[in-house]
Amino acid sequence: MLPTDLPRDLLDAAAIAAEAAALVQAHAGRAERLTKRHQEAVTEVDRASQRLIVERLRARFPGDGIIGEESDDGLAITCHTPDPDGRVWVIDPIDGTNNFVAGHGAYAICIGLLQAGRPRLGVVFDITRGWCYAAATGAGAWLDDGRCARRIAAVASPLGPSSLLMLTSNLLDAAGELPQWAGRVLTIKPWKVRMLGSAALEAVQVAAGCAHGAITLNGKLWDVAAAAAVVLEAGGTLTRLDGAPLFPYDLRGYAGGKTPFLAAGPAAHGELLAELRQHSAPLSVLRG
Repeated sequence: MLPTDLPRDLLDAAAIAAEAAALVQAHAGRAERLTKRHQEAVTEVDRASQRLIVERLRARFPGDGIIGEESDDGLAITCHTPDPDGRVWVIDPIDGTNNFVAGHGAYAICIGLLQAGRPRLGVVFDITRGWCYAAATGAGAWLDDGRCARRIAAVASPLGPSSLLMLTSNLLDAAGELPQWAGRVLTIKPWKVRMLGSAALEAVQVAAGCAHGAITLNGKLWDVAAAAAVVLEAGGTLTRLDGAPLFPYDLRGYAGGKTPFLAAGPAAHGELLAELRQHSAPLSVLRG
């Protein structure tokens, strides 16, 4: 269990995430893949998970805003932000829906809290493992693996031949092109590339010291809000792909726009950022 002296908001969010995880896992292997806007994957379990999380958050924090990936009709996201500069919870009810449907074990519940557009706390609950990554500003970053909870920290060393680098599976940029850096990472760089299919789970590998970096091109705000709190509190660095700050995030009118990000240990971040900047042009040799 997480230490009981952690902030009450964080413990509440972790308890809600665990409840939602149990709901999701009870339907593992029996969920039908549906599609929503832009042909993205969704299931009725995603929607049920979000309903549960929203209900619990509104009962505990009735004045807070909520942004969630899903809505019951699938036509839009949930965006209730009466005060975009105040406290706003950002939810991904299943990060890794395609994995969930396919029976692959990497999918998570994500609950993050932004205040004034900045990560204040975050919970990323690895459902099939039963592992809870959690952090709050000033309270450290934690991993509860079901047996004990321990502090976690990002790797401070530079990249090396044995370094893990997490990539999400969609590597096409906003123009539908494969950036040169992606081709270099996959072919000539010595780093050990891993793709889990869950941007949040990939990012918290940085916080846990498992990976030196994680790059996401096509994530959304709900993929990064919770994970960002964990990465930053673990001593990692998280920015946009050009190095510009991702936070504070302007929540006014957020409608699900893409939120690319780079999460990395403090030394690896500069190395990866230089690679992204120097090789951002399209890898046109692959165009047919």
